Amino acid sequence: MLFFITWVTSKKANNESFYIGNKSSPWYVVAYGMIGASLSGVTFMSVPGWVGATQFTYIMVVLGFFIGYAVIALVLMPLYYRLNLTSIYSYLDKRFGFWSYKTGAFFFLLSRVIGASFRMFLVVNVLQIFVFDAWGIPFGLTVGIFIALILLYTFKGGVKTIIWTDTLQTTFMLAAVVITIILISKELNFSFSGLFTTVFTSDYSKIIDVDWHSKQFYLKQILSGAFIAIVMTGLDQEMMQKNLSCRNLKDAQKNMFSFSFVLIFINMMFLFLGAVLFMYASKEGYSLPVRSDDLFPTISLKYLSPVAGLMFMIGLISAAYPSADGALTALTTSFSIDFLGLDKKNNLSEKQKTHIRYMVHISFALILLVVIVIFRAINDRAVIDKLYTVAGYTYGPLLGLYAFGLFSKKQLKDRWVPLVAVISPILCYFLSEYSVRLFNGYKFGFELLILNGMITYFGLFLIRKNNVVAIK
Repeated sequence: MLFFITWVTSKKANNESFYIGNKSSPWYVVAYGMIGASLSGVTFMSVPGWVGATQFTYIMVVLGFFIGYAVIALVLMPLYYRLNLTSIYSYLDKRFGFWSYKTGAFFFLLSRVIGASFRMFLVVNVLQIFVFDAWGIPFGLTVGIFIALILLYTFKGGVKTIIWTDTLQTTFMLAAVVITIILISKELNFSFSGLFTTVFTSDYSKIIDVDWHSKQFYLKQILSGAFIAIVMTGLDQEMMQKNLSCRNLKDAQKNMFSFSFVLIFINMMFLFLGAVLFMYASKEGYSLPVRSDDLFPTISLKYLSPVAGLMFMIGLISAAYPSADGALTALTTSFSIDFLGLDKKNNLSEKQKTHIRYMVHISFALILLVVIVIFRAINDRAVIDKLYTVAGYTYGPLLGLYAFGLFSKKQLKDRWVPLVAVISPILCYFLSEYSVRLFNGYKFGFELLILNGMITYFGLFLIRKNNVVAIK
């Protein structure tokens, strides 16, 4: 089905199709597909498992997302459309200069390579353990097959193809969750309304945590969610590339607002699934897996019917592909535009530009393959989690750069920007490690991103020039 969509959408595709879908994507299709793109394989397995420790408090983060998406629609999108950007990091070039531009693009590439590789690793690792090990297929070959499929269906059409394949994958992902809930409700002898009532009267349904020391303190969660949405969607080439493929700003804003509203209900559905999984395990007397991420796959593949196991696999793959294909396309776009400057090389023909883009696309596919295999070789959950956390740190400098560009009229000493962007995450790391000692027992959660952005903003303030710029 994916390749049929690819065949239809990639006809007469060119570089503009690959980068921004010829600015002809229907907003409602983009909105629906972005659900799958924002909910990766990590979310598919992690969010249900979190319910055991944090109940439904994650929904406070999702409410924060809604605020962040509103900022994106009303502040960032008008800027991107007004400047007619293909790569959103081109704004930094117009606003501050060469080094700021390259710094923003580099931090995106770094975070996306690490983040996308980690997401793919989790999914491929599950497939390897439950399927391919039994067939004697080595892990490297499994990864190669996974990435080769993504490479093949994004190779020509890029964003023009992804907009439509994401809708297919989102449908199968949501269907997997709904069918799993229905199958478990039958096992528990509940009607759906009875299951709904049982879940929301149980201890799992706690939404608000009022302990300010806790990582789940509701104000901390809402504020963190808003900034996470701003940086991981509004300042992320992968997510904004799809929004920039809409016909105009008004359509892109419709897409963002409708997507953010629906996402609240989708995340609540994942939390509801988590409560149902825990209730089922408790009733049947099954021992819970050591890692909460393993709850959904363990129950689906070991204890429920083969249909449930099949739906889990389909849902997991459907959740993985939208984030993986978008990441590969965005990495190719950013490197081609931000570092190779293909959009400005008028001496090259369209065919030559396309050939270079193909080479970049294949190169990033190989890079992702190597990084995923390295994750497997490390085989240390603690180390891998640290690496994934590092990817989160890289968004702080982007937040600081864009905030300074939007809310200050000052120009910067451009050559010093990379230094500020490197120092900020390092300072954040040490503050996070010693926060309990330094701040009377306070533990940083997602809001560390805000601190990272603030430190970057302050560092940029120190290297400001006295002249005022016209572009904002």
